[in-house]
Amino acid sequence: MRSIAAAGAGYDRPTVDSLSDAELARAAAAGSEDAFREIVGRFERPVFGLVLRMVRDRPTAEDLVQEAFVKAYRGLGGYDPARKLSSWLFKIAHNTAVDHLRRRQPETVPLEAPPGAEDDAPGLDRVLADPATRGPEVAAARGELAAALEAAVAGLRPEYREVVVLRFAEGLSYEEIAEVAGLPLGTVKTYLHRARKELVAALGARGWGAEGLGG
Repeated sequence: MRSIAAAGAGYDRPTVDSLSDAELARAAAAGSEDAFREIVGRFERPVFGLVLRMVRDRPTAEDLVQEAFVKAYRGLGGYDPARKLSSWLFKIAHNTAVDHLRRRQPETVPLEAPPGAEDDAPGLDRVLADPATRGPEVAAARGELAAALEAAVAGLRPEYREVVVLRFAEGLSYEEIAEVAGLPLGTVKTYLHRARKELVAALGARGWGAEGLGG
């Protein structure tokens, strides 16, 4: 993956790497390139993971991540430090990826339904790995369940896959997912509930029971 942060390899990290996210955002908005490079260094990988799972193509994801961080840099003056910087960046990346997907194909009509049970899969966050680190050696270390789960997640419809990644790989709350994805809170809960049921079914077809997800 082309790293935006790599371009700043020579900057003086000790002056910025101890700052909080909000402090970095303020410094970057004031014109500090070092602060913005630190922001990229902290968040490039999870942002890339989200975009890659949305567009399913690594070169395209790389380009979209570059575009998202450019948008973030230009929009720093409007960043509200009361919000989590990660959620703000995820929202920019989400919108950038959605714009790309809309240019490629017509938008599907999302399913709206009453929220189902909020029975998260306790083990999902432990085995849903960052796709940027996938490889034969890593997959072997994660074990057969992790590989099966990764394949099952890849088979979800895009809107389900996105909320699953935000919830279990990035650890966002329901409210944060709703903000990032621009969805009603009830829809987020519905998508997560339906996604979990589909994952359990997909894993069952591969010989894994619900206990494989900690359910």
